Amino acid sequence: MIEALVGWLDQRLGTSRVLKAGMRKVFPDHWSFMLGEIALYSFVVLLATGVFLTLFFVPDAQKITYEGSYSALRGVEMSRAYESTIRLSFDVREGLLIRQIHHWAALVFIAAIVIHLLRIFFTGAFRKPREVNWVIGLTLLLLAILNGFAGYSLPDDLLSGTGLRIAYTITQSIPVVGSWAAALVFGGPYPTEEIIPRLFTVHILLVPGLIIALLGAHLAILVRQKHTQFPGKGHTEHNVVGSPLWPRFAAKTIGLFFLVAGTLALLGGVFQINPVWFYGPYHPAQVSGPAQPDWYMGWLEGALRLFPNWEIRAFGFTIPNVFFPGVLLPGITFGVLYAWPFIEARFTHDRDVHHLLDYPSTRPWRTAVGCAALAFFLVLFVAGSNDVIASRLELSLNTLTHALRVLALTLPWLAGAVAYWIAKERGEGPKARPSAHEFVRTEDGGYEIH
Repeated sequence: MIEALVGWLDQRLGTSRVLKAGMRKVFPDHWSFMLGEIALYSFVVLLATGVFLTLFFVPDAQKITYEGSYSALRGVEMSRAYESTIRLSFDVREGLLIRQIHHWAALVFIAAIVIHLLRIFFTGAFRKPREVNWVIGLTLLLLAILNGFAGYSLPDDLLSGTGLRIAYTITQSIPVVGSWAAALVFGGPYPTEEIIPRLFTVHILLVPGLIIALLGAHLAILVRQKHTQFPGKGHTEHNVVGSPLWPRFAAKTIGLFFLVAGTLALLGGVFQINPVWFYGPYHPAQVSGPAQPDWYMGWLEGALRLFPNWEIRAFGFTIPNVFFPGVLLPGITFGVLYAWPFIEARFTHDRDVHHLLDYPSTRPWRTAVGCAALAFFLVLFVAGSNDVIASRLELSLNTLTHALRVLALTLPWLAGAVAYWIAKERGEGPKARPSAHEFVRTEDGGYEIH
């Protein structure tokens, strides 16, 4: 029956040639190439669980009095969005499980993208001809962060409402257009009744559509350009050594999908996350404490906490303190990341086509820059929980904040110097490893196998 169906389609669409070519496509066997697939499969779980949640969530900020089954909140005034989240958690069969799987999947999705991009950066997989896919990958990261924040804010609980107030303040801090942009996005001075329905539309329709389109473009370019691979026996700039799509790679990737889905189900069923019933509904006069966002916003939270109270006033305008860590820092960060393939090509004068990857030790300066940046953002991430750390360790919050400011300025230089020294000591990556073959670096940036 399957053979008859395939034959019927082939007679009408001529699919056999495309299918044969696709089945013969070779994928490298190195484990790091599966990071992108973990992100893809986490996104599939996000879509599946998101459809379920959409059926029960009410994106409405209108106030009602709660009379549901959770006794601690009975008689409390709250938005319909928050009430539907509580009802979904306690009254809808498997609702809490699906909520938690969805939340864990979002965290893993963004984490997999970040680690995947780090692998691409440290191995030079962004070089010609893959600059476009590097740009697409960074855009996917930005969209994932935006959608994660939008979904995190939908329940309208005290914690997410505090995050939205911070986002409103950051938007307002943009010189000249800040007030207009805040009014456009939030529908007026925060809190407003318009923001929840708008976030809902962005979260379930606009951003997922863009992510699906960019993922399709990313995979299409990948198929067209072929995979990169690490230097090794028989690996050249003109071939790919690994497993064909069918049957080996298909079996491996299908197994990985079920492993990812099963792990997310285990996390959702065993490890509690975002218990909004503990926080209570959002109220403008209250702030939850401690108030930490999801991990992917931790570096931004830390930057807001560490930056000194500096403002610029000139020509009748004020650039408030929040603008520098909340707008300028992310803008510079992603601006440099978007431009990095072109910056590196300009300084190294390397405009050749590359299908073989670098080992981090073969590019000490790139490895040093990457490690320095990671150290800087790690300090910011830790600073996003400075109040919790100070409380648990019984330290002065001010002393800890000053120490983290010093670390943010010094640790990146130290981390970069150590990374550069280690990379130089290891030398040309493959030569430092025992092997039956010797890999010799050539002047054009490739390898010769002897």
